[in-house]
Amino acid sequence: MIQPSAPVVPAAVGAIGVPVGRWPGGVIATDAVEPQAAVPGPRLPTVLRSDVWQVGVLPATGGALTHGRVLVDGTWRDLLRPTGPAGFLAAERCASFPLVPWSNRIVDGVLPFRGRRWRLSRNAADGTAIHGAGLGYPWRVDAQSPTRLDLSLDSRALIGVNFPWRFRATVSYALHGPSLTVGTTLENVDDEPFPAGFGHHPYFRRSLETWHEERTARPHGRPAAASASGAHLQVPAGRGYALDRAVAVGPSGAIPPHADYTDLRPVGAEFVNDVLTRLTPGEPVRIVYPESGVEVLVDLDEIYSHVVVYVPRNRASFAVEPVTHVNGGFALHDAGVRGTGVFVLEPGERRAGSFRMTVRV
Repeated sequence: MIQPSAPVVPAAVGAIGVPVGRWPGGVIATDAVEPQAAVPGPRLPTVLRSDVWQVGVLPATGGALTHGRVLVDGTWRDLLRPTGPAGFLAAERCASFPLVPWSNRIVDGVLPFRGRRWRLSRNAADGTAIHGAGLGYPWRVDAQSPTRLDLSLDSRALIGVNFPWRFRATVSYALHGPSLTVGTTLENVDDEPFPAGFGHHPYFRRSLETWHEERTARPHGRPAAASASGAHLQVPAGRGYALDRAVAVGPSGAIPPHADYTDLRPVGAEFVNDVLTRLTPGEPVRIVYPESGVEVLVDLDEIYSHVVVYVPRNRASFAVEPVTHVNGGFALHDAGVRGTGVFVLEPGERRAGSFRMTVRV
C-alpha cells in the first residue's frame, strides 16, 4: 500500500524564490538543525578560476554550475553549456547540477522499499519524479577559496523535500591544474535505512565554437556536432539497458547500437537517452573535439557505476552524466535485481565519490 498522503500546505515563496510548503507525504522541517540561511542579494555565480578553467557556481540554485570554460589557444571557450542570467533561478537550465539523493527518474513518483511504497511529487512532464530532491533549495557555503567551493544541504532544515527520509549531502567543486574535480557525499541522518544514490548532470558543448559563431553559421539552431567535426565520445562500458520511456525495465544486457560508444565516434545527430554500465576500471570517458584539438578525460570513482548519455536532437549540447545507479533503480532494487547501483544507507552511514574532468589541449 502506498503511504497515506498528508494534508497539503499551500506553498509560499521566500525571499530568494525557494518554495516553502510540503508535498503530500513530504518531510516536515524539524528543530534538530538550524534552518539554512538565505543567500542575500541577486543570484550571481561564484566564479572559481585556474590557469585552465573558469567555473561559475550558484549555491542558491541547487548548487548548479552556470558555466565551465577552458583556455584554448589563448581564448576562453565554453566547454559546458553556458547559462544566461534568465537561467540563474532554475538549476535544470544550467551547465551542470547535482543529483541527490537519487539520479534520473522514479516511475509515477512511486518509491518502493522493504514492503512499503511512498508517493513522491511527480515533477517531470512525463509523470515521473526526476533529478533528485536538492535542486529547489539553496545550498550552504561551508568553505571557499579562489579554486574551491564546498557546499552542503541538510534536509532536516527544509520543508517540502521530495524524499521520505532525512539526509545530508555535500558537493565540492575544486580546480587543480587542467582538472575540475566534483565530489559528492550523501549521509543518512534519519532513524531508519533508506535506498539512495547520487550523480551529476553536466552538459557538454557539441562544438567549442563561440555561441555567436554557432548561431550565425547555423540558423534555426542546428548544431555542428551532427558532423564528423563535432564532439566525439567514448564510454568504456560493457553493458546497457532496455528502457521504457527512459527507465530500465530489467537488468543490464547488450548495449543498444544507437548508444554504443565503446569506441570513439561522433556524438551524432540521432536521439540518445540511455544508461551504460560495467565500466572498464581505470579507463576514463573521453570527449574529443577534433576541430579544436581538445580532449576531455572524465575519470570516475568506482561508486559511479553507471553513465547516462543524453543526446537531444537539434541542440548545441549533450549530456554525459556520472551516476551511481540506473534510471528507475529503486524499483528494480526492491524487486531484487542485481547491479542497479542503488545502495542502502543505514542511520549515520555515509557514501562518497568524485569524478574528475581533465582538459588536454
